Amino acid sequence: MKLSDFDFDLPDALIATRPAVPRTSARLLVAQGTRITDATVGDLPHFLRPGDRLVLNDTKVIPARLSGLRHRVSAQGATQARIEVTLLEPGSDGTWAALIKPLKKLKPGEEVIFSDDLRATLQKTEDGQGHLLFNLRGDDFDAALNAAGAMPLPPYIAAKRPADAQDKEDYQTVFARNKGAVAAPTASLHFDRALLSALSDMGVMFSHVTLHVGAGTFLPVKVDDVTTHKMHSEWGQVSAQAAAEIAATKAAGGRVIPVGTTALRLIETAARGGKITTWEGDTDIFIYPGFDFQVTDALMTNFHLPKSTLMMLVSALVGQDTVREIYDHAITREYRFFSYGDASLLFPK
Repeated sequence: MKLSDFDFDLPDALIATRPAVPRTSARLLVAQGTRITDATVGDLPHFLRPGDRLVLNDTKVIPARLSGLRHRVSAQGATQARIEVTLLEPGSDGTWAALIKPLKKLKPGEEVIFSDDLRATLQKTEDGQGHLLFNLRGDDFDAALNAAGAMPLPPYIAAKRPADAQDKEDYQTVFARNKGAVAAPTASLHFDRALLSALSDMGVMFSHVTLHVGAGTFLPVKVDDVTTHKMHSEWGQVSAQAAAEIAATKAAGGRVIPVGTTALRLIETAARGGKITTWEGDTDIFIYPGFDFQVTDALMTNFHLPKSTLMMLVSALVGQDTVREIYDHAITREYRFFSYGDASLLFPK
């Protein structure tokens, strides 16, 4: 199984840099086996049925991108350097692991000032990352970060435009509640309260799980034999309630449909023993063709990068040939791609 098996040519113009407004006006490609239907997210109730269960990732994206100044005084005089930081995850010692650019401009013990309220000191560097200790904790830190930070837009959007205030709303789901992600579960960005209510009214049920999406989701696959790829890990939790709800839906003959690859990876992690159970921890599950799905019956997801692990995941669910047909159709019909792009609803044969 080669990396080139998951490649395709995407016109740059199809990479979305802003979401559809309203959210539910985004286009929705529905693939039921080999049958493809063009719709919108607002049409989702027409493709679901009472007793179906959508699994939603309720992680909340933090404004993890910071820009600050490092001041240094030496015998040669005072100098300063612009430091760009992307927070990754908090450590048990109170520090934050972070990507720092340029890391070589910052030495352990030096301070970076991000705003009048927020500053951090570099404690150490390790594996190309820095570990920062901030001057604030708890709610005070959250408030200062929200004021000084920007949403950590994916590289393919950030290369086209900087994050702005609108992204703090656009790059967050309406049901986000557990802080910790540095990337959004993007398929969930298409939902608004009205759509959730309409689905509930027709008998579609919901379960919430949490997987804190990390920056590793954008890491490229660098091996030609994809089966040897080492997947990044992310923290997730499936509560006893969510596990029981999903198991009950399966037992009743309903369909379990994760919204987004993050929700899918998490529930399949929790079902590795053959049935879904309560689960919490770091998952590095890697899903590629040949994977034996335990609980997933279909998937709602956006359109993914060429040669990405997410292309491998959707290929595992519906088949590589079907995915090629779906993506050829989406490109021909000019669907919008990636995090702020359109969506697909994929039912295996």
